[in-house]
Amino acid sequence: MPPDIIARLGRELHDALVARHTVAPLTARGLDLSIADAYAIQEAMLSHRLAAGARVVGKKVGATSKAVQAILGGVPQPDFGLLLDDMLYNDGETVDSARLIQPRAEGEIAFFLRRDLMGPGVTAAEVLQATEGVMPCMEIVDSRITDWTIKIQDTVADNASCGVFVLGDRLVDPRRVDLGTCGLVVHRNGDVATTGSGAAVLGHPANAVAWLANTLGRLGIPLKAGEIVLSGALAPLVPVAAGDHFRIIIGGIGACSIRFS
Repeated sequence: MPPDIIARLGRELHDALVARHTVAPLTARGLDLSIADAYAIQEAMLSHRLAAGARVVGKKVGATSKAVQAILGGVPQPDFGLLLDDMLYNDGETVDSARLIQPRAEGEIAFFLRRDLMGPGVTAAEVLQATEGVMPCMEIVDSRITDWTIKIQDTVADNASCGVFVLGDRLVDPRRVDLGTCGLVVHRNGDVATTGSGAAVLGHPANAVAWLANTLGRLGIPLKAGEIVLSGALAPLVPVAAGDHFRIIIGGIGACSIRFS
């Protein structure tokens, strides 16, 4: 795809994020849009935020469940996006709902790396050895594409539909809990909204981090010590409305909560 079109689409998605409005799906515009093109658009979109002073604090893996992959056009692979410092909230804080467009909440496990990981060839066991600790995380995904009418290229270009994320208040040694079988409960306004388990994430959340390390490694990009890696949703997404209070509990790891004004 010509560089000028990539730059234009990246600017369009950035402007939609800033103005809090949606745009038509990129895949419905008659463009021959490959996944590689979509990542180039993602880079163009994020370049405006980085130029304005935002800082990368980690990465997220998305589309880790078979159900989500089917929704995104049947592509049998996850995707990834970048986490910026202004997306991060602490446990118990309040998010201004006006910041988001069409948010949905998901519970997942965040990995905090203590050493670099550079693929290819990284295994789940090596991920666990490289991890300082894990923490419960609630990611609030948000699409700049109208009505979430997305294919894999749309969400990749839109920085993997990143919105904001909230972390718990303590790290847990990942070698002391079975991340593949740990259960998740998502509460919305005091009621159980959905449940899930670590196995929903490519069989084990560490598999998702290994996939990311290997995918980036082929591009010459490491996962860096000190970065946060969100490994993917353990359960289906839950719509968010102004006034909602969400709390997630992940067995053996802990809990975190967030409110929406």
